[in-house]
Amino acid sequence: MQLLEGTQGFNIIKQWLLQKNREPFTFQSGTWQHIINGESGLVNAPTGCGKTFSVFLGALIDFINKHPDDYQIQKKIGLKLLWITPLRALAKDIGRAMEEVIGELGMGWKIGIRNGDTDIAERNRQKKQMPEVLIITPESLHLLLAQKGHAEFFRSLHLIAVDEWHELLGTKRGVQVELAISRIVGLTPQPPLLAERGSCISESRMYPMVWGISATIGNLEEATSVLIAPLSARRGVGGEASQIVKADMNKQIEVESILPDEIEKYPWAGHLGIKLAYKLIPIILESKTTLIFINTRGMSETWYQTLLNVCPELAGSIALHHGSIDMELRTWIEENLHKGTLKAVVCTSSLDLGVDFRPVETVIQVGSPKGVARFLQRAGRSGHSHDAISKIWFLPTHSLELVEAAALKNAMAQDVVESRQPMMLCYDVLLQYLNTLAISDGFVPESTYDEIVSTHCYKDLSQEEWRMILYFITQGGQALQQYDEFRKIEIEDGIYRITSRKVAMRHRMHIGTIVSDTMMKVKFMTGGYIGVIEEYFISRLEPGDVFTLAGRHLEFVMIKDMTALVRKSNAKKSIVPSWQGGRMPLSANLGKMLRATLDSVSQSAVGSRQSTVSIVTPSVAEGRQSAPDSYRDGSQQIIGSSPLTIHHSPLTKHPELEILRPLFDLQEELSHVPKENELLIEQIETKDGFHLFVYPFEGRLVHEAMAAILAFRISRIHPITFSFAMNDYGFELLSDQPIPVDDTNVYELFTPDDLLNDIQRSVNSTEMARRKFRDIAVIGGLIFQGFPGEQKKARHLQASASLLFNVFSEYDPHNVLLRQAYQEVLDQQMEEVRLRDMLNRIQHSNIVIRFPQQLTPFCFPIKVDSMREDLSSEKLEDRVRKMQKQLVE
Repeated sequence: MQLLEGTQGFNIIKQWLLQKNREPFTFQSGTWQHIINGESGLVNAPTGCGKTFSVFLGALIDFINKHPDDYQIQKKIGLKLLWITPLRALAKDIGRAMEEVIGELGMGWKIGIRNGDTDIAERNRQKKQMPEVLIITPESLHLLLAQKGHAEFFRSLHLIAVDEWHELLGTKRGVQVELAISRIVGLTPQPPLLAERGSCISESRMYPMVWGISATIGNLEEATSVLIAPLSARRGVGGEASQIVKADMNKQIEVESILPDEIEKYPWAGHLGIKLAYKLIPIILESKTTLIFINTRGMSETWYQTLLNVCPELAGSIALHHGSIDMELRTWIEENLHKGTLKAVVCTSSLDLGVDFRPVETVIQVGSPKGVARFLQRAGRSGHSHDAISKIWFLPTHSLELVEAAALKNAMAQDVVESRQPMMLCYDVLLQYLNTLAISDGFVPESTYDEIVSTHCYKDLSQEEWRMILYFITQGGQALQQYDEFRKIEIEDGIYRITSRKVAMRHRMHIGTIVSDTMMKVKFMTGGYIGVIEEYFISRLEPGDVFTLAGRHLEFVMIKDMTALVRKSNAKKSIVPSWQGGRMPLSANLGKMLRATLDSVSQSAVGSRQSTVSIVTPSVAEGRQSAPDSYRDGSQQIIGSSPLTIHHSPLTKHPELEILRPLFDLQEELSHVPKENELLIEQIETKDGFHLFVYPFEGRLVHEAMAAILAFRISRIHPITFSFAMNDYGFELLSDQPIPVDDTNVYELFTPDDLLNDIQRSVNSTEMARRKFRDIAVIGGLIFQGFPGEQKKARHLQASASLLFNVFSEYDPHNVLLRQAYQEVLDQQMEEVRLRDMLNRIQHSNIVIRFPQQLTPFCFPIKVDSMREDLSSEKLEDRVRKMQKQLVE
């Protein structure tokens, strides 16, 4: 084993750093040591602490050590470092930082970029002579694998770096990376079997090293093993000795909440943030540059306009950045962030990742980030030196989000961060990948199967499933064998190939796993390009309607050639576009911290109760068949209720909780503030009917599924119909008759027993799977999306997918894509694992049933959400104000 200290490469890099008044951090030099030892692994460090240089400079040190006399000679040596990045926007910034190092060291390496923005001339140059460093997205890497002779590109490859692995893990793009690594490793000539494992270093150097670069996630060990799984499988018994290098840095993050002057005791979502916009102006003006993170593209448009209205002098120094804005404009914004010429940028997750914008001093998070990891990532965009404080302001969009701010602080103090669960058996991605190999040099099933099962995603792929997939891509499977368009691959001398140029061209056009509704370009009538917007939104507009995009008011004129033509508008009011999938659910970890934070509130503010109460414990529920008549008063249960006097203990640890004291006192007075080991249920009768409010604090998706399951289970007790509403804190069932939930049946209603069957029966899982199947069919290549500028409309894609879904259901019910559709509904839309965990938690908790005489602070925002679809935003606000006034009176 070669020691890093004293090697020529280390001395050169250390001298270069000293010239810049820097020294390597311990985690950087530790990574360099592992790289010169030929080991693979993962680097974990906070944003802005030099993760990129830990791997990039390690590759340079290793190369210099191997070529001490000629590392500066200008000669073509082939691809040495493959740098996979999830965002095209990152490539230019990373490339710029790498070129600066290469130039100052006098090395002859070239830095190449390959993604959807790379022009044909540059791609051809790369094909003739690969640069020493290639920065590439997962999609472009698979396009590279689709080229004939692609093995030659990777012959000299020494190291694969996967940047922002925490963002790719748990997505189908991450599965693409797994498959690409397995292919590149598989292309390496098999090393001879050595008599002794002691010589494994020389053996391992025949394979490229694999290094992930990641911010903090909860399952670092699993993330590492997923990434290097193909190497471990190739090396047999004992596998790859992976290394996890963690930066031992106590990065200081300062969180400060923007508090409203007055707290509404009956909060509701979405209105408070805009009213606090004026409080952002001093923060923006006092900082050199500020990033203002908004959770959705639609709201980012609203906030950009609001800040300009509040402070017109920001015009020209504030910008808007999200994924639907023209790429040239986004690039201009990023370059000016580097230069420090912009005062503020309103952005979405489009600026979550990337190299550091050093002028950024301050970050503002508007609304809940819905997860601890996302909040930490955004906070780290400010204060980029390791000893600088990252400052982030939290601006709530309604009062109860201040509890989330306190929960985030608690989570950060306890190092509670979400895990990213890797995806398993994504058959659609596998179908696409096999077609990719088939249009290049073809593939041999036996060796390709070995490569594929070496990945974590497909380690459980059975031989039977493999034969079904091969039968499908060559014959169309059991259901589609009569249709030539599904018999894409031909077998020639045992090699599976696509020989049709038409099929190959169509496949190349749609390599990738990001599926969204058809996007339309938005252009001025005079020709200027503005950005893109989803077809479903444009289809609802009439000529003359005014909408907002890229911070501009635009009048819709007409649709021509899949392009929405517009003109500038001076209208004061406009429609803010909504993009599909805009609402993120609360993460499991943040939900847990939220319950723990409420536990401290429950202990500190206890009020006299006007409502009747039933506190049910698991042991009580097990022994009770029915409650005695003496415990009943009409429809209310009066078990163990007693008036309590208010007492206060200090909440000054979190000012967010202190300012919410009046709200909590009212909640306790009318109902109850649940402890961590309690589930609160409120039953309220209003003129609208009978309401059942439940507060698991598990996130919108889990609550949506639980509401459907609970409604189904109650309907088996008594025929009854419901309407649902939910938010991240709880859900509502509304009926026109009393809802039979009490201490005799509540634990049975929240049991995890027979959960899968109840899910199937309570929701239209077939219809949900049908919708999910559309994306699977597109990724798997069963549906052609159309040529550029002539994409099929979303409804036509859905109709095609629905037809295939019906055919498979009837004639090939064991089809792997059909199975995947149902599994994705359970995992992604129903969050079945998290739902089951919640029900198991409830079984070991106390269930508190209350019967308030009026709506409470906790249920009010859910009630308001149930009214949104029926009222315009202006009418909704008027209605809410009236309801608030009546409740206070």
